[in-house]
Amino acid sequence: MSKRKKGHEKEPNLERWLVSYADFITLLFAVFVTLYAMSMVDKKKVEEVKASIQSAFGIIPGTGSPVINIVNSSGAPQLQVLDNPKIPEVQPQWPVYAEAGDFARIKEEIEAQLEKAGAQGGVKLAINERGLVISLKEAGFFASGSAEVQPQSKPILDKIAASISGYANDLRVEGHTDNVPISSPTFASNWELSTARACTIVRFLISRGFSGNKLSATGYGEYRPIADNRTEEGRMKNRRVDIVILSQKNTLAEQKGGTEG
Repeated sequence: MSKRKKGHEKEPNLERWLVSYADFITLLFAVFVTLYAMSMVDKKKVEEVKASIQSAFGIIPGTGSPVINIVNSSGAPQLQVLDNPKIPEVQPQWPVYAEAGDFARIKEEIEAQLEKAGAQGGVKLAINERGLVISLKEAGFFASGSAEVQPQSKPILDKIAASISGYANDLRVEGHTDNVPISSPTFASNWELSTARACTIVRFLISRGFSGNKLSATGYGEYRPIADNRTEEGRMKNRRVDIVILSQKNTLAEQKGGTEG
């Protein structure tokens, strides 16, 4: 009996990979379409959400930028735009002390303001080992025998106060007189007059926002002259009130001395 001949086997399908490739291309196309759709989000909505998150965390945008509040008091979503929010005053975390470079800048700034106001003759500025010394001459700020600041001099004091504010340095206000004796119902001696004038300047600085724990008032009378009391010119120079912005070293030394008992 003759053997039956075997039939031909089917050829393998070499194009089956096209199906998987087509599926991959379709999925890849879907991914790119989704990414494109996500990139087309309304930018205005994004900014509103961003501002809302900032408001929720207490971050206030700059002046003129709206703050968005998306929840009202009842808990329901609500958009509320607040125009021109107030920016709270930022206090420095660490004390900032003025030093030699700052003293030179402050000195130049005050001198420029005095020249602009035509009052450079009433104030003398100097930098020494103590710090910055601002000398207010009696003729420009006080009437003879008086401890009250003359009204026309207060704008100059305001400019000086603005220039020296913002620093942690201690300020010593020192009153001085000439050696001509004084006896009046208000002041029994030059000691009282010089001290009263120093206290007047301290009160003025406190009224302009200076902290009292950084200020001190001292009266030296005629005992620390800077010129010869035998001449009228010298006596005029000696009648003054010095505002001394102490250097950081002297400030810390005074604070340490004040805490030791």
